[in-house]
Amino acid sequence: MSQQHELELQEVTATLEAPPPGLDSVQHPEALHAIPSLPRADGGTAAWRMLLAAFVFEALLWGFPLSFGVFQNYYSQLPEFKGDPFIAVVGTTASGISYMAAPLVIPFIKRFSVYRRYMIWIGWPLCLLALVAGSFARTLATLIVTQGVMYGVGFTIFYYPIISMVNEYWVARRGMAYGILCSASGVSGAVMPFCIDALLRRYGYPTTLRAMAIGLFVGTGPLIFFLRGRAPEEGAASRTDWSFLKAPRFWIYSVSNFAMGLGYFFPSLYLPSYASSNGLSPTHGAILLAMMSVSQVLGQMSFGYLSDGKLPLNLLATSSTLIAAAAVYGCWGVAHSFSVLVVFSLFYGFFGAGYTALWGRMGTAVSSESTGAFAAFGFLNFGKGIGNMLAGPVGGALLKEMVRVGSYGTAKYESVILFTGSCMIVSSATVALCYFRNLR
Repeated sequence: MSQQHELELQEVTATLEAPPPGLDSVQHPEALHAIPSLPRADGGTAAWRMLLAAFVFEALLWGFPLSFGVFQNYYSQLPEFKGDPFIAVVGTTASGISYMAAPLVIPFIKRFSVYRRYMIWIGWPLCLLALVAGSFARTLATLIVTQGVMYGVGFTIFYYPIISMVNEYWVARRGMAYGILCSASGVSGAVMPFCIDALLRRYGYPTTLRAMAIGLFVGTGPLIFFLRGRAPEEGAASRTDWSFLKAPRFWIYSVSNFAMGLGYFFPSLYLPSYASSNGLSPTHGAILLAMMSVSQVLGQMSFGYLSDGKLPLNLLATSSTLIAAAAVYGCWGVAHSFSVLVVFSLFYGFFGAGYTALWGRMGTAVSSESTGAFAAFGFLNFGKGIGNMLAGPVGGALLKEMVRVGSYGTAKYESVILFTGSCMIVSSATVALCYFRNLR
């Protein structure tokens, strides 16, 4: 029996042997399965309703910063921002903060779960206010503070309470649930870049940011009332099990995840600009991001589903980054036409994005205790967040001034492409270490 199956069996067994309510259900979240009055886990109306609401929040509020490539292409053509190589810092700051704050926010949520709904009501409007404030920005620094820092902080405050609620409803089928949830940003990514591009070209960024704030308010506001956990909202606290920090496998996953995160965001950041450098229109750039997002949906749902014991976790993680590296080296670097860029977008979106859907199972692979698994998930977010934050300045430093159509990476993006592929190779090789030692 594989370690993955053993861990799942332990989790289900703990569920069946959990103490009755009123004794130790807060310290042992697995006890929730043993309470007949609670909604059904791993299925049922309440579980799917919670997952659907979380899906919409992820699609709209997380999909927005991940569509920053369209904003970047637009900002780089404005007189006040033109020529600044660090425009990408705006987008990477928003998503990077959301990742990096996870190890701080998740233990707080586990210890004080009673505050989860309050956190949602604080973080959600902060994201909307960030877009409104950004619409008045006239300098890059102001955009970084509003569309970057302010949005990222707001997202962090409301997002992880929602994830903790999802975890309560989905245990044995958590890989599938995470695959569906992760694919949400891909669904919105198939539409949002076109909307943003059309709004930017017609109305400019101030009106676009205000319109997006209104759209996100209407699209997600009514769903807040469906965001309720399976656990009773009590004031008692539960402590996090940190023993997973002693597991060598956790550190292997962490190094692999950091390397992957360091290179992962460059295609979504620079693909529209790369297309423009090769004579393609901004619409072509938006189409490429949309196609990458569609492929991302399929990839994350597939990898999430397969991680529920269908295929070995390490095989999935290794193949994800290895094939993504091949797509970067062999396709993006030599692409000078729309058709070749489409092929790259599809392959990179499917295999590159599939890695993130494995985080849920990486957590259960290093800790059979639910609080430890969720904390490990937070550290994986943190590792990718560091890479995400570094992507902006690293990309700015790697970009070259000269554009030479027909050369590898169109000359200007050559170093970015080689760096991205190298990060994927390092990520894949790190996970492969698990095959050379029996690490637990």
